[in-house]
Amino acid sequence: MSGVFTPLRSVWDEPRPSPPPPRPWWDWALVTVLVVGAVLEGTLRPDLPWRTLSLILTVGLVPTLLWRRTRPLLMVAIAFGACAVAPVLTGGEEPGLNVGLYLILLPFSLFRWGSGREAAIGAAIIFAKVGLSSVLGQIGFGDTVGGLVLLFSVMAVGAAIRYRSRARTRELDQVKLLERERLARDLHDTVAHHVSAMAIRAQAGLATAANNPDAAVDALRVIESEAAVVLDEMRAMVRVMRGNRPAELTPNRRVADLEQLATRSHAVPAVEVDIRGDVDSLPSPVGTAIYRLAQESITNARRHARHATRIAVRVATDDQSVHLSVRDDGDGGPVRRPESPGYGLIGMIERADLLGGTFEAGPNPGRGWTVTAVLPRTGVAT
Repeated sequence: MSGVFTPLRSVWDEPRPSPPPPRPWWDWALVTVLVVGAVLEGTLRPDLPWRTLSLILTVGLVPTLLWRRTRPLLMVAIAFGACAVAPVLTGGEEPGLNVGLYLILLPFSLFRWGSGREAAIGAAIIFAKVGLSSVLGQIGFGDTVGGLVLLFSVMAVGAAIRYRSRARTRELDQVKLLERERLARDLHDTVAHHVSAMAIRAQAGLATAANNPDAAVDALRVIESEAAVVLDEMRAMVRVMRGNRPAELTPNRRVADLEQLATRSHAVPAVEVDIRGDVDSLPSPVGTAIYRLAQESITNARRHARHATRIAVRVATDDQSVHLSVRDDGDGGPVRRPESPGYGLIGMIERADLLGGTFEAGPNPGRGWTVTAVLPRTGVAT
């Protein structure tokens, strides 16, 4: 029996999704429109029974929409409880206006923003109200079936959007974690390279110390320099997560390697690379990040830029930062790129953010797409 109740218990224990967004301005606009509509219907509709009570009930429940995301169960209990009590005052007749259809937003919000137990309790309240009205003859059989179908539909839509949003959040978290792991692996590989060089110079110094003390001193100087670099790299590395991957003892890509991405033939789109400033002294994490960002941007341009003939990559450095720009001349339009950031863009944003920089991507005023990134020369991770 425990296996039978396990799915039900998991639904019951389902927590609320991430905190709902702040109340948007259109909630107030919706409330205003509904109040005006209810007053107009209550005033102009000639066949409206229990006019005053219907108007008070409909207008009085409109504010429940303002708290439908933060207090979904309470708003459902208030609205459907009031609708269940109202027929007692009218001798069994259902009061209300056609505008009252807005109450269908409450079950939707209940399943979109409520916890599992809130959704279960709220659904019980809603169906109890519908069942009671049907048993007492306040609504006909056809209206009961139609109402149940409508309620099930909006609840299903709310639940579907809820779980789709959760899946999207999980996917974004996975992308961010993957980018953190990649950056940490790049940093780790760089540190391993420097430590390997230190070990080789130490061995050489020990081997020549007896016959050539000056060589041993030179080796110590190199080790000191490498150790300073390693310490800087380690301070950045400890700020990001790293998976259990074997270390590579080869240096990572740097800004100068961007020249290899330039096209050497008549390939379309042509990739042009322009590097200005001192890039050789950049810390390895910054140089690798610039290379990875440019590489991913070129890949995206080739994949998504329709009719593009040229991709221009520009890297410029100053005393404080490194500026990257990747611009193509492809066609614009709604099918060019998705408005919401894709996983590739999110990964690039995460990499820039981890190094204390900024990243932006968007369409140009005329045609084409531009990616820009600015990273501090120090490569300080946030």
